[in-house]
Amino acid sequence: MPLPTGVYRADQVGSLLRPQEILALREKIAKGEASISDLRPLEDKYIADVVRKQLDAGLRAITDGEFRRGFFHLDFLQHLDGIEVRGQLMSTNTSKGGFQPPTLVVTGKLGHPKAIQVDDFRFLERQIQEAGGAGKATTKVAIPSPTMVHFRGGRQTIDLDAYPSMDDFFDDLARVYQEEVADLYAAGCRFLQLDDTNLAYLCDPKMRTEAEARHGSDARQIASQYASLINRAIEKRPADMTVGIHLCRGNHRSQWFAQGGYEPVAEVLFRDLNVDVYFLEYDDARSGDFSPLRHLPEDKVVVLGVLTSKKGDLDDKDAITQRLNEAAKYCKKGLDQLCVSHQCGFSSTMEGNELSEEQQWAKLRLEVEIAKKVWGDDLSK
Repeated sequence: MPLPTGVYRADQVGSLLRPQEILALREKIAKGEASISDLRPLEDKYIADVVRKQLDAGLRAITDGEFRRGFFHLDFLQHLDGIEVRGQLMSTNTSKGGFQPPTLVVTGKLGHPKAIQVDDFRFLERQIQEAGGAGKATTKVAIPSPTMVHFRGGRQTIDLDAYPSMDDFFDDLARVYQEEVADLYAAGCRFLQLDDTNLAYLCDPKMRTEAEARHGSDARQIASQYASLINRAIEKRPADMTVGIHLCRGNHRSQWFAQGGYEPVAEVLFRDLNVDVYFLEYDDARSGDFSPLRHLPEDKVVVLGVLTSKKGDLDDKDAITQRLNEAAKYCKKGLDQLCVSHQCGFSSTMEGNELSEEQQWAKLRLEVEIAKKVWGDDLSK
């Protein structure tokens, strides 16, 4: 079967290790020792470089590495009217210095005063063209799923005066996303990825119980509510815009935060969610087995995250190929419905995972090599 436009047999979630010069400048800005106006030119320089490196590695879904972000979600969502970011990083993991990110609080009516991601998209597209990728590569945009505004805090973090009715809140949240999607499409974007931790967190028994208590709903109802929200957020996209969703159980400095197979959300995920492609974490046993893929409709595709971005060691090529073949047994059209990637990006937060840039690129080159071995040299078919 043909792949959706912008999806490749060797694909990626999107974030890449931040250059040390960017991290150092961010630290100086935080200390008041440098100006924020110095940051974007430096980011531009390194984004141009990382575009060439991705193309050289054989990738065709090209991102800006999320070099302009500190967190995969906060840097986008804080540009919406009615949202504030509060709090400091707090350690929650006794074994490895984990953290909770600052909290999102809805303080007023949600609004979308201007396009958030369009300027970054246009810059990235120009760099791809200048690097010789025009017509061969896809300019990939990733933004946080709208569920990120609701899951962690729920009703308690949404102002009662602004939203006495949660129905109105979800209506407005869907609307502001529709406006951003429309702006991106008008600018030329044809591939959009939504990054969602929350459907994956509902697979974890402990987190599922906590979510039910926090939201006063059964976990399946929460999952269905989120599928409806996401569907409404993207429902006005034109037919030639591909939308994918990435499910993640946490990815900060090589740590994970949740575990559990996809079965609790599989039917909602695969049958109710109106996306074209799923980027699913499958790099170790905590993601469960492949049996939930039996729910995958025959007209959709999964980018299977069986390689890991959490460790510097190269994955075993034969073992990865074996896992792809095992997963294919659950798909109605077998390997035709699968692609391969790492389970997540290499730097969902600016600190990055615990590996070197050299190891990162070696892992991405290996991914491309595996994909060509399994599907052939043309990664778009």
